[in-house]
Amino acid sequence: MKNQIGKVLVGKDEMVELIIISLLSGGHVLLEDVPGTGKTMLAKSMANLMKVDFNRIQFTPDVLPSDVTGVQFFNPKDQEFEMRPGPVMTNVLLADEINRATPRTQSSLLEVMEESQVTIDGETLQLPQPFIVIATQNPIESQQGTFALPEAQMDRFLMQMKVGYPKKSEEKTMLQLYKGKNPFENLSSVVNSADLLHMKNEVGKILIHEPLEDYLLTIIHATRESEDVEVGVSPRGTLAFMRSLQARAYLQGREYVTPEDVKQLAPYVLSHRLVLTLESSMTKTKSDVLTRILREIEAPVEQGYVE
Repeated sequence: MKNQIGKVLVGKDEMVELIIISLLSGGHVLLEDVPGTGKTMLAKSMANLMKVDFNRIQFTPDVLPSDVTGVQFFNPKDQEFEMRPGPVMTNVLLADEINRATPRTQSSLLEVMEESQVTIDGETLQLPQPFIVIATQNPIESQQGTFALPEAQMDRFLMQMKVGYPKKSEEKTMLQLYKGKNPFENLSSVVNSADLLHMKNEVGKILIHEPLEDYLLTIIHATRESEDVEVGVSPRGTLAFMRSLQARAYLQGREYVTPEDVKQLAPYVLSHRLVLTLESSMTKTKSDVLTRILREIEAPVEQGYVE
């Protein structure tokens, strides 16, 4: 998958791995950065590589919840109501510029992201599996007509990451790739739904030894007890963190989680779940606070987590 993505996007190997981790963990991803950095192309490419259904919602302030989830409509020809599922009935849902939607429309994704189901006029439909929401948003502070995602919505995302500008050398390679035919048309599928579901089952077998569980929980509780944090990581976040650690170990070819997994994924899985106090938010970022917590907590020694 990394090799195929490299045909259309340069320097995104780590991000591709993080999205795969989210997929195998049953989580969702929020990509944040300025327009034109490849967020949408990354999501479309991932769906192509996985040979699964893909839908896109371009969010604007006038998009309604029913435009997302679907609607029951009256068919005058048959004189009865018919179900018309929305674009959420897919495997990969690209929620483009999600922070341009109104809070009411944003909330229509809460049930979808948490329970992999959608309720339309009282009728509940299960979403196809695997299912992942890849949402994009532009930096709130530089955009007019945007609505910040509330904490409850942010907590539904397994990871938040910034795409970032490419390096000069990477951008030069990009120029070479796009001189002729669009390389997106040459992407080849490398996995399918059955492969992904099998891998998700395998991820659940990855061991997390007790010293690692204690290490994980110590970090979580430190976020709740920090004087810089008003709201720490939720129990939902704890479970999401655990699943992501198992998925990273699986991709690394290991049967157990290590402290390195914890340190590598914590910034992506935990930072966006923190709500800083007003005083701290004026001088620190969420990443600053989490970095300090990770630095102050001692990781278990090797014999404590490898049998």
